[in-house]
Amino acid sequence: MAKIRILPEHLANQIAAGEVVERPASVVKELLENSLDAGADRIEVEIEGSGTRLIRIADNGEGMDEDDVLMSFERHGTSKITKDESVFEVTSLGFRGEAIPSIASVSIMSIVSRRREDELGTAAYSSFGSIKKVHETGAAAGTIIEVKNLFGNTPARKKFLRTARTELSHIDDTLKSYALARPDVAFSLSVNGRQTIHFDQDMDLAQRLAQLLKFKDPFIKVDSGPPGPDGVRVSGLLVPPESTQPVAARLRLFVNNRVIKDRLLGHAVNEGLRSFMLKGRYPAGVIRLDLPPESVDVNVHPAKHEVRFKDSRSIHRLVSSAVREAMLASQQPLREHIFSQAVSAESAPEHRHDVQPPAHDFRPPPAAAPPHPLAQKSIYNASSPPAPPHGLAEEAQNFAANRRFDGPLSPPEDPHPPAVQVENLIVVGSFHDLYIFCRNGNNLIVIDQHAAHERLLYEDLKKQYLQGRIASQNLLFPVTLELTVYQSQLVEANLDQLEAMGFSIRDFGATTWVLSGVPALAGSGSPQELFLEILGRFGSEGGRGSGDRLEYILSTMACKAAVKSGDALSDSEIKALLERMVRADLFSHCPHGRPVVKVFNPGDIKKWFQRT
Repeated sequence: MAKIRILPEHLANQIAAGEVVERPASVVKELLENSLDAGADRIEVEIEGSGTRLIRIADNGEGMDEDDVLMSFERHGTSKITKDESVFEVTSLGFRGEAIPSIASVSIMSIVSRRREDELGTAAYSSFGSIKKVHETGAAAGTIIEVKNLFGNTPARKKFLRTARTELSHIDDTLKSYALARPDVAFSLSVNGRQTIHFDQDMDLAQRLAQLLKFKDPFIKVDSGPPGPDGVRVSGLLVPPESTQPVAARLRLFVNNRVIKDRLLGHAVNEGLRSFMLKGRYPAGVIRLDLPPESVDVNVHPAKHEVRFKDSRSIHRLVSSAVREAMLASQQPLREHIFSQAVSAESAPEHRHDVQPPAHDFRPPPAAAPPHPLAQKSIYNASSPPAPPHGLAEEAQNFAANRRFDGPLSPPEDPHPPAVQVENLIVVGSFHDLYIFCRNGNNLIVIDQHAAHERLLYEDLKKQYLQGRIASQNLLFPVTLELTVYQSQLVEANLDQLEAMGFSIRDFGATTWVLSGVPALAGSGSPQELFLEILGRFGSEGGRGSGDRLEYILSTMACKAAVKSGDALSDSEIKALLERMVRADLFSHCPHGRPVVKVFNPGDIKKWFQRT
């Protein structure tokens, strides 16, 4: 006797429901997608209990006639797929024809629908997969679907649901996701008779996202521009990295208006924000990916949460690049906000020009020798002429080891100190020899001198490395290093990269090496400690790529060379630092993701003192 038999239809539907209908939010998702596919621009959702008592979704889409209403209860009944090739070119959100029969098999369902061109609509009622009644009825154009007693015939499934609060939060999150995916559609959600979400059609994506995240500041706009030859475009809005939180799942991803969960895209966004966001923080906002339907497979997950890209590597690279370019583009408005706001003549103090700058400055003297091909612009002043590596190394060494800090910004013997001013930014003081306090119009601006200098040095180091080699300085007394066998192997395997980073090291036999040169920005620290720290990075990648390793090494070098907390900068040094920030392509965050600058407007300060 044969052991294999065909499952009864009702049991097959229940098994399918187990894949498609995981919880009440799954019902909401499937029915929302059907409404959007029907062209609705207004969708209302009502929930009772945790969603198991009632889910009601009403839309103003194109509606269905009686034949279509009845066919919608049949498995694999769909209007979205008409030929074999269509499954690989899906443009609709739903296409399998499984949602309604799967939901109906585990609930009491009713559908009332009318096309605009029809005088009457159709009402159909189903009880746990069995159609009980169908008749004509008066109805508004569109479709209303009610799902009651969800999982009433599968109590085991019902027991696996979470608390009502948890299930409602999943429904809430589903509706919010589609409200962001389709800002052209009005959405509302009512729970137990109380409206909890309402988005009008006149609310654009930024307004909706700001309301959902309770975020009032401007977003970072991501836009890769018009689709290229491959038809791919990346767009979206991101919360500035300094405002992110150590909370995941605040980044919503959409592919061709489909809400998805995709590690590849999430990783690409993180990659684009690398060196802008603190470790342990997560990106927040919306990223949209639009591409030809044949370039993505949406049929790889029962609930259609995941997709597979035809060229995932290119997609990752495009998304990461678009996010990074957005961060670079955000520097200009920030620069204008900090440095270029108008200052009234009454509020601007007299600026004296008769004070000579201190002897020690961020800027090296002009180079007399012709520039070496590998020489970079001064690391302390972007406008300085290029100098040969020896001059650069000498200046860096002098700055790091020999420079004396001359005390407060305003010498006590000068009763009328000059106002340090860069464009419209006026320095008014410093705090803890770390924070520079400035004024621009009515705004108070605080700058972290270490973070600012660290980012500037990091960008210079990166440019030098990409152009061939980081400027090096010779040690007056070479250092002999006794390495382990493993460390010695690391040196041999990465000698070219170590030299490109400014280290000069040669084999002295067995596991002994002689370090005779270090990066010009090594600072006054121990050359041996710096070398061993950088070398250790080559042996502890932890599965990360060379890009992460290079970033860590360069950021470490920049951190050690930058001015520190407790370094009292002179007026001219502060001015040179601010001038570099004005000219820099990127200055808003240190390489570790800490913000460089914070702007406080009068309203912020009034709140501190409860004057509002």
